[in-house]
Amino acid sequence: MPPKRRLPLLLRLLETANAEEAEVIAREWAVWARADQLPSEAKAWSIWLVMGGRGAGKTRTGAEWVRGLALGLAPFAAEPAARIALVGETHGQVRDVMVEGVSGLLSIHHRLERPVWSPSRRRLEWPNGAIAQAFSAEDPESLRGPQFAAAWSDELAKWPNLQESWDMLQFGLRLGDRPRQVVTTTPRPLPLVKRLLDDPRVAVSRAATRANRFNLAPDFVASVTQAYGGTRLGRQELEGEIVEESADALWTRALIEQGREQAAPPLARIVVAVDPPASSSKRADSCGLVAAGIDRDGIGHVLADATLAGARPHEWAQAAVALYRRFEADALVVEVNQGGEMAESVIREVDDSVPVTAVRASRGKFLRAEPVAALYAQGRVRHAGAFPALEDELCDFGPTGLSSGRSPDRLDALVWALTHLMLAPKGRPRVRGL
Repeated sequence: MPPKRRLPLLLRLLETANAEEAEVIAREWAVWARADQLPSEAKAWSIWLVMGGRGAGKTRTGAEWVRGLALGLAPFAAEPAARIALVGETHGQVRDVMVEGVSGLLSIHHRLERPVWSPSRRRLEWPNGAIAQAFSAEDPESLRGPQFAAAWSDELAKWPNLQESWDMLQFGLRLGDRPRQVVTTTPRPLPLVKRLLDDPRVAVSRAATRANRFNLAPDFVASVTQAYGGTRLGRQELEGEIVEESADALWTRALIEQGREQAAPPLARIVVAVDPPASSSKRADSCGLVAAGIDRDGIGHVLADATLAGARPHEWAQAAVALYRRFEADALVVEVNQGGEMAESVIREVDDSVPVTAVRASRGKFLRAEPVAALYAQGRVRHAGAFPALEDELCDFGPTGLSSGRSPDRLDALVWALTHLMLAPKGRPRVRGL
């Protein structure tokens, strides 16, 4: 039964249960857990990688998996695992989060099955004889020697001595017929994390912070989403995404974040740039649509990315005109290399009163983009909000283009807009508000 449907039923059961029954129901993880918090049954795996945003329930997922293994509970194990490794960033993190935390191992057990925690020995002992030992990634050598049937690695992307600690742990996973491990982490674009994602033996679960909103403070999700939604930090820490950038890209995430603003000031001039697709086919490239403006101090402000995928000419023309009207822009800047006069004429069919400035590329995309990237490096361009798809293109675009091989349509539109506003000769603009 889907979680949304079974929740009212579970709540009714809790209302009629006595204290002992209510505790049993409340601790029945296989009943309450989301699908991403239970191990995959669709594939045989040796590593279960649980990636999620802050507060998405990763710690509870890892702790419940260890509990299931230690007690031999379905669907986690057919019989108890005798030796388990608990590995965290530091010994303090293992103790405070994985063992003693609100969602840690001591908290999730019924009192009759709860293990005994010996801080001085850094180990948990269950009544059935199962043992979990705590290790810190600060000391990879401590993992040399002990052997295990299972392991829980928490916040892997934050580990010091990452590769060495991981390697030592793998050598110790040699007990039983099928040694397994769960990794719970907020992802970062690290080589080890990316290798795990590409490994067919690894099962992957993903969850955003909002997936666990019923267990978080009421205003938390709304406030952090408003503050960080769509930004690099928000996509990593709230959405649980791996946010990458190319080593030879013209833009960096840090550069964009430095110029982030919640809203643009009054602007002297606004344009909407259009990078039309070369074909009207639904499988053609996207139509880049970006709005940008310049203030009285000569600072550029990116206002919107309304890029359309698979749009027919009349569809992207309507969207371009709508964006022009939304921002009360001064002009539509349209690249005419691909469509020539067609690009202008299709816009005029939608609204012949819109001033269209045709631009033609005489240099390659990288050469056109370099001066605009330099404006960012000089602190002369700001993003009024977050534009994840556009920013992904910027931070992936290098001398050979995008790593995907696709056309950088959003980037092209941005380059045309800012080139028109900031790099082409202009008369003194009038000041206006948004």
